[in-house]
Amino acid sequence: MSTAVTEGIEVSVQGAFRADRSAPAQERFLYTYTVRIRNDGASAARLVSRHWIITDARGEREEVKGDGVIGQQPRLAPGQSFDYTSFCVLRTPLGQMRGAYTMARDDGTTFQAEIAPFALAVPASLN
Repeated sequence: MSTAVTEGIEVSVQGAFRADRSAPAQERFLYTYTVRIRNDGASAARLVSRHWIITDARGEREEVKGDGVIGQQPRLAPGQSFDYTSFCVLRTPLGQMRGAYTMARDDGTTFQAEIAPFALAVPASLN
């Protein structure tokens, strides 16, 4: 699990390998990741966009940018949290994700909430 806090916005992520949706012989390793975004700050913030950097064990890198997450742009008042689960597919049994969410305050100011690096790994590949 990874956790980062930026301007009161805590982002925690846990990745998990999905053997039932993977095909290692075809270099297809599917991972889900569950994100919790919590506003521990003093003012509300809305998640405007995402920027993910996904790197596999070969060093191949993919960047994913887009509006919101899972079709939503949640606004978090102080003390509120938002959870979601998504997925990615790698060609290797090991990889890593990291990134940032662009957050907007009610006064129009924006900032980048860090998503700390977290591992994507087939359990047996870590031994």
